[in-house]
Amino acid sequence: MGSTVVLTVRVRRELKERAKQLGINIREVVKRALEEAIEEKEMEMLKKMAGELKELLSGVSAEEVVRLIREDRDAS
Repeated sequence: MGSTVVLTVRVRRELKERAKQLGINIREVVKRALEEAIEEKEMEMLKKMAGELKELLSGVSAEEVVRLIREDRDAS
């Protein structure tokens, strides 16, 4: 595990009390929710980038890609 930071979150008192009564580990819930939100946002960004890349490469044939890869490999 890398270095960590402390986050402060303000929630309604009743929410905290209900979570405590129900045995909910708030730290774990917040951590998991943040991890999921980050993963979701990263996936959105990757899909957008893939779409843009697809547009850029739409005029390039598979044969051209293979030829360029082979040329690059042979030059190394």
